[in-house]
Amino acid sequence: MSIKKVMESWKYHFILLFGIGVSNVGAWVYHIALNLIVLDMTGSPLAVTGLYILKPLATLFTNGWSGSLIDRLNKKHLMVGLNIFQVIFIAFLPLLSSLWGVYCFVFVINMASSMFAPTSMTYMTKLIPKDQRKKFNSLRSLIDSGAFLIGPAIAGLLFMIGTPTYAIYINAIALFLSGLLISIMPDVEKEGFTKAAQEKLSFNLMRKDWKLVLDFSRQSVYIMFIYFLFSAVTVMTWGVDSLEAAFAKEVLYLSDRDYGFLVSIAGAGILIGSIVNTLFVKKLAISWLIGIGSIILSLGYITFSFSNGFLMAAIGCFILSFSLAFANTGFYTFYQNNIPVDVMGRIGSVYGLLEAFFIIIIMSVCGIMAELLSIQFVVISGALIMLLLSIILFIFNIQPSKAKFYTVSPVDTEGM
Repeated sequence: MSIKKVMESWKYHFILLFGIGVSNVGAWVYHIALNLIVLDMTGSPLAVTGLYILKPLATLFTNGWSGSLIDRLNKKHLMVGLNIFQVIFIAFLPLLSSLWGVYCFVFVINMASSMFAPTSMTYMTKLIPKDQRKKFNSLRSLIDSGAFLIGPAIAGLLFMIGTPTYAIYINAIALFLSGLLISIMPDVEKEGFTKAAQEKLSFNLMRKDWKLVLDFSRQSVYIMFIYFLFSAVTVMTWGVDSLEAAFAKEVLYLSDRDYGFLVSIAGAGILIGSIVNTLFVKKLAISWLIGIGSIILSLGYITFSFSNGFLMAAIGCFILSFSLAFANTGFYTFYQNNIPVDVMGRIGSVYGLLEAFFIIIIMSVCGIMAELLSIQFVVISGALIMLLLSIILFIFNIQPSKAKFYTVSPVDTEGM
């Protein structure tokens, strides 16, 4: 295929990727600036920690009912509306003088973000043909890794010439630009609302939708089992990551400068892994991307957890961050190819709610256990559990009888 034809067929793909990139860079700027604003406002690291709890809490509050809306409303219009909604609330954040006021606004912003994720996943699935999804998801991982590096760099530059408040407004502008880009994307649904949109949101409707998710899970045991295992690995990374800074400072005795360098190495690992993933993704099976990617991720965490100095910790951080793009590309493609697009919003929202619940539980348990026992013991235990889950995931990924779930051809869902 000529370059011209590729550009024509991928025109909207590239626009969407650019919009994702702009939004992600803005999100990193916002994340760092908000941490500094809250720290300056209160002088309390605990108050900053509260910001991290708000995201899974917002997911718990939102995802029980948002899937019912997502599958019934026009995805493009909903994405634009959620972006504008976030822009308005983010623009007012710097004007707040109360910590609880900031918490309330951030909570509402996170609610919109929790709705946006499954909405965008459904939209991408409808827009992108099956045979192009793996390549698109690899490029998406590359964009995410670039934002991980560029976002903090832009934030640092803004802090040099201004204040964190300026950085907050930059994120509002980035989100607004992202909304404009989404508005010129094609409408994957012919009508402004889907046919089911005539149903009003009610408890009975949500109960019917929860039953639909449960019925699909029963009929598609293998698909949801893989989803569950990968989510379990993800939840364990949250638990271990919550102790990363404390581990580096209190176990490895790293200085702030060394810890900053460690984070930079992780960023380099993400970028290099994403580039390699993009170059070779066509030759890699979806099942191996998920299984081997998760195992290498776990081995990186194990290397980090058993480290006794900067060098070994740096190697572990590089390995775990390098593997992220492979695992995520495989999982996103598996998810898009096997979850019916008409119910994807409801399934993603309900399971996202469960994941958020377990993230809060695991982070709390890790924090308590670190206080009662030791940080290194908890980090090592978390990494070993992660490896066990990854090995089980890999074993079920590579079963020859399940190969049809990892192809681009349509499959009929069936039990394990």
